[in-house]
Amino acid sequence: MTWQPEPDQSWPDSPGSNSGSSPPGYAAAAARPGGHWRRRGRQTAFGALLAAGLVGLAVSAVGIAHQLLPRHFTSAQQRAIATWEVDRRWRAVPAGTIFPASVPYLLSASSLNSTSGLTLHARLLGISPATSCAQAVSRTAIRLLRTRGCSDALRATYVDASGSLVATVAIAVLPSPSAAGAVVNELSQDGSASSPALVRALAVSRTPAAGFGAGQRQISYVTAAESYVIMATVGFADDRRKIHIAADDYQDSELSSLAVGLVGKAKSVLGGPPAAPVCPGTPGC
Repeated sequence: MTWQPEPDQSWPDSPGSNSGSSPPGYAAAAARPGGHWRRRGRQTAFGALLAAGLVGLAVSAVGIAHQLLPRHFTSAQQRAIATWEVDRRWRAVPAGTIFPASVPYLLSASSLNSTSGLTLHARLLGISPATSCAQAVSRTAIRLLRTRGCSDALRATYVDASGSLVATVAIAVLPSPSAAGAVVNELSQDGSASSPALVRALAVSRTPAAGFGAGQRQISYVTAAESYVIMATVGFADDRRKIHIAADDYQDSELSSLAVGLVGKAKSVLGGPPAAPVCPGTPGC
């Protein structure tokens, strides 16, 4: 059984009242709850979209900032870049930097019988274009250089401060520091490093080195610098052939000082530490 109100009673908010229409405000009251949830739904959706947009904007900003900030290389990357920089120096550095117009060298105090040494300067006479290793060194060294992967060589000839000595410096390009070190060690162990016939003399016409050839070489000196083997041979500018100089301490010191000074200068250019790799921070760097 369904309960119903008495005929003379009516419920103010009931749609079945005798007024024949909904009481004033009924429709609005009935619609209000549904409209409220729809508005909340729209606000929630808008908030979610806004939040997603802000997150996307933040991610984009972080990405842009990352592109603009300087890049940080790993230790392995830094070592690889440094090795690449050193290995390409013989091509990238001007020949006049590797073989400058003037190179200082030191005569020791003992050779001068003095309390102090004397700094002199050798003068550049000529530079040869890059050649094969076989064209730059003698048979004494070429076997080792070829075995270790020598690819190219550079040479230059100097005259000493007195004009009485001439020297040719040779730079052999090896594939790695270990290869260069192995060549120098092997040359030193078998005594080849002390041989005057280590570098092919580079004669320069119309200079004191015009007659500098194989027979005029007196001493040699060799060292390694990173992936380079640097050698020098020294002789007399007056075309004197190989002589016995062991008994003449001053003459031996003068020849050796010139060779050491020239090799040392080339080593400081080719073997110096590279600058720390730095990325300027541009996109794609």
